[in-house]
Amino acid sequence: MDDLGTKLGYSEYCTIPEDGQRHEIVDGVHFVNPAPGFEHQSALSQIFFELMANIDRAGRGRVFVAPYDVQLSEHDIVQPDIVVVLADNSHVITKPRIVGAPDLVVEILSPGTARHDRERKFALYEKSGIREYWIVDTAERVVSQFTLVDGRYSHCTTAHETLRLHVLPDVEIDLACAWK
Repeated sequence: MDDLGTKLGYSEYCTIPEDGQRHEIVDGVHFVNPAPGFEHQSALSQIFFELMANIDRAGRGRVFVAPYDVQLSEHDIVQPDIVVVLADNSHVITKPRIVGAPDLVVEILSPGTARHDRERKFALYEKSGIREYWIVDTAERVVSQFTLVDGRYSHCTTAHETLRLHVLPDVEIDLACAWK
């Protein structure tokens, strides 16, 4: 929200100056996230590589890495660490951003964003109908996988070494490389 209590939207989001930080708007409120550290970036690159090989290069969908805008509603614009849009949902991809719910969103916890990712974004992604949500905890070397069932997230599994996608059950991701 701005100083007057007005919820911010995409047009206000587009006026935020480039400052090297990641900006998001959740329920009309502006959040700033500092650049992530080494463990975050290492896990991000390895998981992104695995998803690219199994989804994007296989022609099954598109995989995006932050910063890339995802507009879930008029007042919800986020930059998840990794976003997967399957081929049958490609209509949500526009040139400047994704507009609508992707199929899978991955957030990698950082000290400054852990609560935001586990609470605020969890609720937003659930409400927005994102079919699968992963929370990657590099400190614990674990990925918590949540899937949407009847409009609510159900905790499917907590994985350390491999993880099978719910949205593509024949795809298994090697997580062991993310903990290097």
